[in-house]
Amino acid sequence: MHIDETDSTNRWLRTHGDCPQACPPASLVVVSDFQTAGRGCGTNTWESERGQNLLFSVLLHPEGVPAADQFVLSMANALALHDALSEYTDDVTIKWPNDIYWRDRKLCGTLIETTLQGAEIRDCLIGTGINVNQQRFVSDAPNPVSLRQILGRDVDRDTLLQRVLAYIAKYMEMVRDGRSEHIRTLYRSHLYRLDETHLYRFADGHEERCRLLSVTDDGYLELQSATNVLYRLAFKEVQFIIEH
Repeated sequence: MHIDETDSTNRWLRTHGDCPQACPPASLVVVSDFQTAGRGCGTNTWESERGQNLLFSVLLHPEGVPAADQFVLSMANALALHDALSEYTDDVTIKWPNDIYWRDRKLCGTLIETTLQGAEIRDCLIGTGINVNQQRFVSDAPNPVSLRQILGRDVDRDTLLQRVLAYIAKYMEMVRDGRSEHIRTLYRSHLYRLDETHLYRFADGHEERCRLLSVTDDGYLELQSATNVLYRLAFKEVQFIIEH
């Protein structure tokens, strides 16, 4: 479904996603040309010029996925975005937990919200913004980049969306088939800064050079300091520092 403008595609789906006449029971996709209150994880906002980028949300109803395994859905979605964008350019990686980077710049961001029913996941709402044809960014976001800036040409947004949705279907089928360990392996292999040493800022304010080791099954980032201290960190407990 396409709408010209909304405050948030995730909010729109939360409001309309249960309407039987609006969508089949398996899934629903809504795409908007402009969001007045698009947001990322936490308090982050998302800058997007009207009609230039790809702003969409997908509502999924996974079956038989334990609540304890909900991060595998985030991994599957990140892999879908990684694979679709890798068809356009090299040097695409997954920045934990679910951003897509081109080199040291942010190409795509995702906000995932899950609803539980008992010990299983009932709904998974995935809101994504991909920088497609925007040529100039004016917000205080530190490192955005678009496909247009990378490639030097416009990209058809509908074609890109269909590629992303095809990959989402592929990886969600793998989740349904119980191939979660394969998804985890693929996700880790595409991690931004994997096995590299860089500077990180921790929640207490101190900065330290660490090597990125992995991401745990339940979504924690594992870093190792130069003195062999092993950190196991949740989202917002550590910040990637981009050094130029």
